[in-house]
Amino acid sequence: MTPWIYLASQSPRRRQLLDQIGVRHELLLPDEGEDAEALEAVWPGEAPLSYVQRVTRAKVEAARDRLVRRGLAPAPILCADTTVALGERILGKPADAGEAREMLEALSGREHRVMTAVALARPEGGLPVLRVSLSTVRFAPIGSERIAAYVDSGEPMGKAGAYAIQSGAATWVEYISGSYSGIMGLPLFETAGLLREAGWSI
Repeated sequence: MTPWIYLASQSPRRRQLLDQIGVRHELLLPDEGEDAEALEAVWPGEAPLSYVQRVTRAKVEAARDRLVRRGLAPAPILCADTTVALGERILGKPADAGEAREMLEALSGREHRVMTAVALARPEGGLPVLRVSLSTVRFAPIGSERIAAYVDSGEPMGKAGAYAIQSGAATWVEYISGSYSGIMGLPLFETAGLLREAGWSI
């Protein structure tokens, strides 16, 4: 069994969570000319669950191509994608401060879902195996001044739904049902299950 995996993600939180369960990993990040963000574009009429699964599969296939292109040593590849859904509306990463503010105003005082898909591609080939973690989060009403301060901090940028559960936004959370690590961006229960199926002892 390979004693390490590739993590095809730029998220420091995913690295932290893999460290937490003792999984040694190396980053397999996009090449300079790769438009990785294009993979996250939402298709018209796409449902949040379909979206997060499609994007995760696309990410792992892009990472496989990257590994072959670079001639790197074979090892399992782990990819994940997180989306926030308010009803059937997908709240991705905000494009700017104005969009971040609008997202947080929409989430204020309401319940939303956080979906994180995680996929593992084995070095011997075959279809990647994918699991999805579904969580529910309810925010208390958030005042405009608190939203403005949070947006000014820069924290919302690069985060689905314009917030990170492990940041100051945690003070808005009235209720969580599901996986805290899944809301962070890598559901450890599902990830450990995928790795065990691939022969890891976790």
